[in-house]
Amino acid sequence: MGVFEGLKPEAVWGYFEEICQVPRPSKKEGKIIAYLLDWAKKHNLEAKRDDAGNVLIKKPATKGKENASTVILQAHMDMVCEKNSDTVHDFDKDPIQPYVDGEWVRAKGTTLGADDGIGMAAQMAVLTSTDIAHGPIECLFTVDEETGLTGAFALQPGFLSGNILLNLDSEDEGEMFIGCAGGIDTVINMGYKTEKTPAGAFAVKIQVKGLQGGHSGDDINKGRGNAIKILNRFLWDLNAKYGIRVSVLEGGNLRNAIARESFAVITFPEQHKESVRVDFNIYSAEMENVWKITEPGLQLALESTDVPGEVLTQESTDALVNALYACPHGVFSMSYRMPGLVETSTNLAAVRFNEPNNILITTSQRSDVNSEKFNIANMVESVFTLAGAKVEHGEGYPGWAPNPDSPVVKVAVDSYKRLFGKEPIVRSIHAGLECGLFLEKYPNMDMVSFGPTLRGVHSPDEKINIKTVEMWWSHLVDILQNL
Repeated sequence: MGVFEGLKPEAVWGYFEEICQVPRPSKKEGKIIAYLLDWAKKHNLEAKRDDAGNVLIKKPATKGKENASTVILQAHMDMVCEKNSDTVHDFDKDPIQPYVDGEWVRAKGTTLGADDGIGMAAQMAVLTSTDIAHGPIECLFTVDEETGLTGAFALQPGFLSGNILLNLDSEDEGEMFIGCAGGIDTVINMGYKTEKTPAGAFAVKIQVKGLQGGHSGDDINKGRGNAIKILNRFLWDLNAKYGIRVSVLEGGNLRNAIARESFAVITFPEQHKESVRVDFNIYSAEMENVWKITEPGLQLALESTDVPGEVLTQESTDALVNALYACPHGVFSMSYRMPGLVETSTNLAAVRFNEPNNILITTSQRSDVNSEKFNIANMVESVFTLAGAKVEHGEGYPGWAPNPDSPVVKVAVDSYKRLFGKEPIVRSIHAGLECGLFLEKYPNMDMVSFGPTLRGVHSPDEKINIKTVEMWWSHLVDILQNL
């Protein structure tokens, strides 16, 4: 089995290792779609795909279970493609390199893709199993969950035939999710003007790195730093003191990941270079103190660099650093209906100088209250509108309202208590799941989401706990046998 030799259950880890060899960035799932269809054909399983690229593979009921309800197992094909800045990796071509690290499985310098490759692997293990008693099975593999929920949006009524769905895209063993937040993306295009760099300018490059990052929904309440906000706070202070000019300011990557790294090249009058160095040393010490608990790996660096030929005008510099400072980020409100759950949040995800005279700023907002989702999105819009930028909102996606009386949840809870002798946690999740969109197309669908323990999701620190995969698999098998 290669790197996973000896891990249990063998079938799940074996298929996960195969999946790691197939490139599957969001919106570029062609290779994994072909892999799944070829795999189904090899195993004599009925399979089909829709126009969006979603794949459905079916398995008949085992003997004696022909009259049982059809159960849908669901996971998404795509993965978040994040890597460390010093890692050479082409996600369009190169396989993920997983390895065992004690109790965990990680990847070398990149995201692991256990979100949701492990869900896919479990589906495939069920489809090829010969020792699980179950009714008819439909395994749904959706595309582009991570950057737009495209597959779930495009799913058509009639593609599925079951009314029970087990979503295999959660990240905390012992927790079952019966609801999720809705979300919307807000994208800003901010024009700027440049001019020749003023005479007597001195240039420095400032970097923020070493942050944990993570999922902008599930990790937003864990007190983690945003590299863009940490960097821009210092730039704002320098601008107020010395009138800096920005040459470039970039950071973050994906809309659903908390920004881990950022950098800027700025200029200022040369007579201030020693003062800026002193200010930087003070700021670095302050930030290390502020983030010492939640971000012990935080690193700030300042170095002199070549003076650029052009910089943003003072007006454009002011607009950028003021807007980024004012842009909200993090938890906005907590839920009163479900204590401990984040109700509304926003993520300042990425800043890019993406084309001449334009800065692309990506943000995302989440809430389990639909009106509050739009409220926080409008708040972000108002900040950048004041800065003269063009703001656009995506279509957004609905939340999944909890149903505590769900029959499938009862089966799942009873199964967990019987297997492990303890009560599972049943709750909603602040991250977005595809379940809300499934309900729009299949309003009678009864659903629950559960999975093994993953940490560092959407970052190169992503890891999956080995022991919990075996527990999760046992739970899945028992649910299928008892539905």
